Amino acid sequence: MRRVVTVSDLDPLIRSRRMLRESGWTERAIDAARRAGRLVAVRRGWFMDADDVADLWPEGRHLAHVIAVSRDAANGAVASYASAGVLWGLPLYRYRPTRVHLTTEYPTRVSSGRDVLRHLEPLPDSDIVVRDGVRCTSLQRTVFDMIRSLGPEAAIACADAGERRFALQGRIWDADAVAHWRRSLHGRVDAAAGARGVKQARRIAAFADGLAQLPGESVSRLQLVRLGFAVPELQVPVPKPTGGDYFVDFGLREVRAFGEFDGQDKYLDEAMRRGVSLETVLLEEKRREDWIRGTTQWRFARWGSEHCVTAAALASRLAGFGIRPP
Repeated sequence: MRRVVTVSDLDPLIRSRRMLRESGWTERAIDAARRAGRLVAVRRGWFMDADDVADLWPEGRHLAHVIAVSRDAANGAVASYASAGVLWGLPLYRYRPTRVHLTTEYPTRVSSGRDVLRHLEPLPDSDIVVRDGVRCTSLQRTVFDMIRSLGPEAAIACADAGERRFALQGRIWDADAVAHWRRSLHGRVDAAAGARGVKQARRIAAFADGLAQLPGESVSRLQLVRLGFAVPELQVPVPKPTGGDYFVDFGLREVRAFGEFDGQDKYLDEAMRRGVSLETVLLEEKRREDWIRGTTQWRFARWGSEHCVTAAALASRLAGFGIRPP
């Protein structure tokens, strides 16, 4: 099972050629291990064991690349765009960066290499932080840069996740923090009028909603609107038979239907199941869905990552449950 990782998880796994030599490797052994696929070059001169790389999501692989570049850094540039995004734990939904993004204000320090892309842009001190020992752009500057440079699907996944990271305090959803985040992000977008990608950034900022819990939920919401549905309600409460509420990912009120994005991890990852058997999880999901259907008399559809890649794919999935745009 692939795992989500942090800088501290990856730090001891990324070794330079010098570090390998000091631990007993010869140059011949290093080259042989690379040819055999046992060692993977994170960037020139930096390596990870292939088994460790295989356990990583694409975000984790790029984070390893960012760490290696930061170890070699010798100027004032800071990690930015998607490279800061992985430091903040933001998703890269189907975006696979091949170069590490660095931003600097100083033209004399701007030169891009094969695996580094440098941006010459204004960078006030307020937009610079140190995240897990790596200099990078602040959370909101990172979100702003990503939503104006990525495709719409990746951009909305990032915008939702950024708002959620800022506003979710433990298990408490801070409405005041949401309002502050949105005002500040919209102000940043307005101040950048005319900049590259700012028109998309304005649309994405207006559409973002941190109540979306997974990238697949963010992209599904975008596809639903593209299909002609009204913007769906998120995390819709439905009273439980024993008190409290169930929460359903999407409410499509105009067609009296609920929708749920099912990430595989909640079924396949034992840690997320918290020791509960797969059979028990599936049985509880069925009971929950039956109760929601019966008490609301609304249609109910589930879909996965493969169904929201395009609007057409999601439309086909929903049609199978008798759900169509109004």
